Amino acid sequence: MPRFFSDNVQDGFCTLSGEDARHAALSLRMKRSDIVTICCRGTDYTCSVDDISPEQVLCRVLGSAPASAEPDIRLHLFQAVPKGEKADIIVQKSVEMGVSGITFVLTSRCISRPDEKSFSKKLVRYNKIALEAAKQCGRGAIPAVDGIISVREAAERMKEFDSAVWCYEKGGVSFNSLGLKPNTSVALMIGSEGGFSDEEAELFTGCGFKPVSMGARILRCETAPIAAAAIIMNLTGNM
Repeated sequence: MPRFFSDNVQDGFCTLSGEDARHAALSLRMKRSDIVTICCRGTDYTCSVDDISPEQVLCRVLGSAPASAEPDIRLHLFQAVPKGEKADIIVQKSVEMGVSGITFVLTSRCISRPDEKSFSKKLVRYNKIALEAAKQCGRGAIPAVDGIISVREAAERMKEFDSAVWCYEKGGVSFNSLGLKPNTSVALMIGSEGGFSDEEAELFTGCGFKPVSMGARILRCETAPIAAAAIIMNLTGNM
């Protein structure tokens, strides 16, 4: 069933416009009485198409239910800026894994060091990737992608979560020992290709963040966040 996100659900109707309307009318070739799922603020609305054009799609709400694919844990990924196109993969797969948001961080060992102006252009693409991934996997919300921020800014934001962990290439505790629980918030920090500097490790430790180990195998920076998110989702009963 086609799936769209919209904030415009009221009085038993929903309207799609812009790119969503064009996609429904021209790419999907939808017609009147076709059934579509429209997600609004974590609720899935089953709708029937009443009228459709490339400019606007009017849908009648038939029923609603909470979005079943949305995890009960709020997992936010703080990801050191990777080089090349790795960020595309990280955003797409992390959204599929259930993260609630992604923030890119400029650490001391990042090989790619874009300025804020050039990175802001990339954020447009990253948020579009997040939107498409959310549609594909049936999410109830679209995770926002933002950044870039400094390591110290990231540390301050991580303090706001119930739990804060960072994957450390020099070792740490196991995910099993963290005692993560459903209905909580977790901040997850992943380093760049070169890992974290000693100063950054001291900063995280001083803030009380738990270093975790990903095992004996060294994972690529685009593999680690996906693996870590999957482990956290499994430990909290969300997989």
